[in-house]
Amino acid sequence: MTTLVAGAAGFIGSHLCDRLLAEGRDVVGIDNLVTGRRENLAEALAHPRFRFVEHDITTTLPDVGVVDEIFHLASPASPSDFATIPLEILEVGSNGTKHLLQLAEQHDARFLLASTSEIYGDPMVHPQPETYWGNVDSIGPRSCYDEAKRFAEAITSAYRRHRGVNTVIIRIFNTYGPRMRPDDGRVLTNFITQALRGEPVTLFGDGSQTRSFCYVDDEVGGIIAALRSGLPGPFNVGNPAEITVREVAELVVELVGSSSEIVTRPLPAEREGDPVRRRPDITRARELLHWTPTIPLRDGLVPMIADTRRALGLPG
Repeated sequence: MTTLVAGAAGFIGSHLCDRLLAEGRDVVGIDNLVTGRRENLAEALAHPRFRFVEHDITTTLPDVGVVDEIFHLASPASPSDFATIPLEILEVGSNGTKHLLQLAEQHDARFLLASTSEIYGDPMVHPQPETYWGNVDSIGPRSCYDEAKRFAEAITSAYRRHRGVNTVIIRIFNTYGPRMRPDDGRVLTNFITQALRGEPVTLFGDGSQTRSFCYVDDEVGGIIAALRSGLPGPFNVGNPAEITVREVAELVVELVGSSSEIVTRPLPAEREGDPVRRRPDITRARELLHWTPTIPLRDGLVPMIADTRRALGLPG
């Protein structure tokens, strides 16, 4: 079996490549390295069954050979990206997804779209089941990502219904672990970086917002289970353990052993529209994929903190 991973040099994509190689797959990784990092692929690049193609999937795809499976994880996904490269995000969700679907059709390959909990917007239903249609601001600062993913789901569904492409959609909730960019603007990386540097840990708002964090090893297991299931989804793939942002900040400060104080700041313009509550209903994943996450946040933060410390060049 040959598997194509788009977004291979990204945080989740690189872990997925490592898992697939460990399973004995031949893997072709494709990434334009705009937000992905070649160092994330250090293990994969040393593997004889891995081939890396540096390419932007929004343009015509190069010849990658025959592929049996396609994982589409290509997209910038952090708030800092929403503010700086919104057009690129929209392009990868639209033309990038179309090009990969065309490749899947050409090779009769199973295709997985990594969508996002952001398609639920600032949800008015809690927890969020896959049947919820969402509460999305189509013109706000987050809309480039939210609407790109919603379009990607629509075109994937159309290719399944009208072209017979074998597809599955998953919706990823907040995922964390080693290889996240320390400057990506997401809540955990912000907190860990600030705590490691002894800076104030900044909460936007009062910290009562909630998130549900899934460790990357669990996430990769859910992604693979969805692709191998033969089912179309959509499936929520995330950890339903809900925690307030303030509790996360306190836990990070404790685990780092930092003297950082926790301070509150008004929500900046680029974070307008941040969901107040987020927690996946993973009933479908449990019952149909036989998947459930097992790694608690406290346990998963330890290797992430160590990895961030190394990335920042701080002494251990």
